[in-house]
Amino acid sequence: MNRMMLSGALALTLAVPGIFAQPKPKSQAELDALKVMYAAQTPDARIAACENVLEKFKDTDFKATALYFEALSYEQKGDYANTVVFGERTLEADPKHYEAMLMLATDIAQHTKEFDLDREQKLAQVEKYATTALELLKDAPKPNTQLTDDQWAAAKKDFATQAHAAMGMGAMARKKYDVAESEFKIAIGGTDRPDPGIIVRLGRVYSDEGKYDDAIAQYDKVMAMQDISPAFRQIAQAERVRAFQKKNAANPAAPAAPGTPAAPAKPDAPKSNGPQQ
Repeated sequence: MNRMMLSGALALTLAVPGIFAQPKPKSQAELDALKVMYAAQTPDARIAACENVLEKFKDTDFKATALYFEALSYEQKGDYANTVVFGERTLEADPKHYEAMLMLATDIAQHTKEFDLDREQKLAQVEKYATTALELLKDAPKPNTQLTDDQWAAAKKDFATQAHAAMGMGAMARKKYDVAESEFKIAIGGTDRPDPGIIVRLGRVYSDEGKYDDAIAQYDKVMAMQDISPAFRQIAQAERVRAFQKKNAANPAAPAAPGTPAAPAKPDAPKSNGPQQ
């Protein structure tokens, strides 16, 4: 799953009017600086605007928001180290910032590999952030009174999807495929518009479990989706071919993946007519 885009929460914040409903800026200068931060169109511009708010308005009630926006901006840039640094600083400013928890859970899970020496430490963080965020979301009030009930309900579903997807990735790193399968299914079923990245990951789990037909079905779903990036479609296609290859290796009688060139036939060995003179 690729999160190199604004989070759903940030997109909602920018789209819905009345963004300063709570809390309140303490001065016109702070309001102006916050407007620049919210209006920034690129990660670098947003980072600069966040730093401006944090440096010039030490007592701002938007400290956690500025730190979170900065973390998201570093995530967009692919800067994992600073994403974690500013995500953790967000939680220092607001220990109940479930959006930062979900961002950290997702990014740490994505960057944790099977043979990392600190794998268990990282995955413990993933579980802590994801489960804590889910608990906080149960009774979380609307972050903005301008949000409709339907918008808030949809946003909470998206947040829960992130939590379960992160736990699924953590389970994959531990090769606990049954747990990963369960978490990805919850993540996919919890939203009206499933993330193609999560569907691809579920396909990989099925493939690793030897459920090749189930894996291929997931990749077919992604390839049939409308309005997804060519990159996702290419990934799904490549994983689909790989699943067919693994299936064929396990069952040589199985047909090859459609569109996959057949291996060239080996030439027949020359017939022997006895010893050559």
